Order: sequence, then structure tokens, then C-alpha cells
Amino acid sequence: MESTAPVIVLVRPQLGENIGKAARAMLNFGLTEMRLVAPRDGWPNPSAGPAAAGANGVLENATVHDTLADAVADCAHVYATTVRKRGVTKPVVTPEEAATEIARAQGRSAIVFGPERSGLETEDVALARAIVTVPINPEFGSLNLAQAVILCAYEWSKTQWDGGALVQPTGEDLLPPAPQEELDSMIEQLEAMLEPRGYFQPESRAAATRRTLRTMLTKPGWNHLEVRTMRGVLSSLSKPRRDGA
Repeated sequence: MESTAPVIVLVRPQLGENIGKAARAMLNFGLTEMRLVAPRDGWPNPSAGPAAAGANGVLENATVHDTLADAVADCAHVYATTVRKRGVTKPVVTPEEAATEIARAQGRSAIVFGPERSGLETEDVALARAIVTVPINPEFGSLNLAQAVILCAYEWSKTQWDGGALVQPTGEDLLPPAPQEELDSMIEQLEAMLEPRGYFQPESRAAATRRTLRTMLTKPGWNHLEVRTMRGVLSSLSKPRRDGA
């Protein structure tokens, strides 16, 4: 089955460090094909490698193109990322919506990112099928290049989890829950400690108090009654035993 992974296209990127960081962001989420359109400082760029932090394969296989049209010539679906309104009428989608469309689409897809300082020009956006943007603080809408790439790469990666192409990092193993026998023994031990201290008095309330105590010890998330009950347990244990022992 042909991969649905989109091509990442960087248009007129300015700094080698930013190209390297974008490559790192791509590889984190399973994207490996980068295309560069007229990088300002040429290519290859010695500053890109250290910033890629190991994503060297992405950089080594990156291709360079004179124009955006050339870079996306084989792509049936092109998405332009921008947070600014342009003089071009295009559908506007979120990174999540774009990722879903890309995962279902027939043919190659590309996500296009503009220069760090100015973003994509109107002519660049005109080549796209849709505009990708995210809700962002209107008083500070500045994303750096790698941040923009990682937003889109992450959303695409979410479409791949069920297929096993990408996996969640291995979490720390948790101890299994205690068997009921151990839990019952703990509750019996606590009740045995509380009994001589008069905690279950008056007798008319003893059964209800025992039920509340058991309930709070066998479920997560204590309510206010359970907190009060535990405070009563602690207060009772802090007092001298009534038999003088």
C-alpha cells in the first residue's frame, strides 16, 4: 500500500538551523521527505545538521527546487500554511482536518511552509488546494518554522496510530492492583485498630460507618464524606486507647 505521508515543502527558508529543526520535527512523527524551494543560503547548509539532532537522513535526501510549482508538481493535494488572510479564496482547515484528508486522499500530498520572517506570498498560496491555519493568540501569532511543521506532522501522525506505523512511547510499568483478599485483610486490620478506640460508636451507626470506610478504601476519588471519614480515622488513632493501654 502506498504511503500517505505528506511531503514537507519549505519555501525560501532563511536559516540552516531552522531547516535542521524542521527535519527533526518531521522525523519525530514519521515524515521523511523534505523539499526546499530556493533556500536563501543555498544547500547543503552546514548549520542544518547539528540542529537536526540526528534526523540526518531527512536532510541528506532533501531535494532543492527553483519554484514551488516545481516542488509540488507531482502532488495532487497541496496545503499552504498561513495565519494571515490572503487575497486568495481557499478552503481553510485546521492541521487535524488537513491530516485526515491527507490520510484518505489518493495521490501525493504536500504541506507548504513559508519563509521564517514573512511567510508565504499570495502567489504561493494560490498554488494550494486549501489553507491550513490554527487558532492562535491574536496579539501574538508568531510561530517559528519548526513549531509550524511539528503541529502538522503531529496531527498526521495521529492518523497512523491504529496501523502501528507510530506508537506511544513505552510507559513505566504499573504494579497490578491488589487481589481482593489482600484488600479485605487491610480493611480488617484497620477496623481491628479502630474498634478499641471507640471509632465505631454509637453502635447504631457502626454498620454504616464500616460501609463508608470500605467504600472509600476500594475506589479512587474521595468525596467530602470520605475525606471527613478519613479525618475521623486519623483523629481516632491519635487519641489514647480507652482501656488505658
